[in-house]
Amino acid sequence: MTETTTAPPGKSAKPVPASSNASPATLDRRDSDGGKISIAQGVVQKVAGIACREISGVHAMGVSTSRAFGAVRERIPGSSGPSFAQGVGVEVGETEAAVDLDIVVDYGVSIGDLGRSIQRNVKQAVERMTGLEVVEVNINVDDLYMPGSDGQDEEATSRVS
Repeated sequence: MTETTTAPPGKSAKPVPASSNASPATLDRRDSDGGKISIAQGVVQKVAGIACREISGVHAMGVSTSRAFGAVRERIPGSSGPSFAQGVGVEVGETEAAVDLDIVVDYGVSIGDLGRSIQRNVKQAVERMTGLEVVEVNINVDDLYMPGSDGQDEEATSRVS
């Protein structure tokens, strides 16, 4: 048994199974003539993480403890390399996704401008690659990277000889 939904002017109405609680848009996206398409949460995390790292001014991602564990994990021979999902939390529904990012910002970068650039890039990348509508991209700036503060830049000269 099917019922026909009313469509806005200029669009044709599509039959919807009467037993379905889903909207026509949900049915179009999840079920097609070729079968069902499911996107894992980890896939959305990786896409969002890569898109965030593409923006200049993002020094690292994740809170301090996860960054420390990630640094140790990357140094282990045979490890899978950097985790693109580090610092990324997502909620994935049938047609929508929400993204939470934890980032470390380079000193001197406008955090407001950086945040808007990240939101725009992550939203575009996730929507383009997955077809999910991104309803929000939340950014938590957890730290500020100061050049020379990690000991890998130039060695500080002693004031006392």
